[in-house]
Amino acid sequence: MRSLRAALGQFATGVAVVTTVTPDGERAGVTVNSFSSVSLDPPLVLWCLSDRAPSAPVFLRAGRFAVNVLAAGQDELSTRFATPAPDKFAGVDLLTTPTGLPVLAGTLATFTCRTSHVYAGGDHHIFLGAVEHHERSAGEPLIFHSGRYRTVATSRPVAA
Repeated sequence: MRSLRAALGQFATGVAVVTTVTPDGERAGVTVNSFSSVSLDPPLVLWCLSDRAPSAPVFLRAGRFAVNVLAAGQDELSTRFATPAPDKFAGVDLLTTPTGLPVLAGTLATFTCRTSHVYAGGDHHIFLGAVEHHERSAGEPLIFHSGRYRTVATSRPVAA
């Protein structure tokens, strides 16, 4: 298992925090690197959450979620939402969408979604979301590779 995890860690990913709130006001947030676009027409995204995550029941009940794509320098937010805590949102600069979802301030992009489907995928839930609204900002992404946060290095153009 450790060898597989190390091999998978060679794939550099962006880092996102997925947030939600249930109709009765229970909030949850979790750091993921499993975020991916699925379709532009209709606009669909997906992300995965462990069946054992304490927040899984909240995300399953909520029916909506927001994907907050983290910027370089937001590794503290990533760590906060990856670590179990009674209130991960305490002291975090938040905004609220028109549908009531909590979103993190200062991120590179935010996608507010309605949960379209949830699929079983081994020991994870695969959430498929219909994108209802999105926003983006300029900046560099927070990257995760080989068990560490990374930043984008200046690169030279690649020949076609």
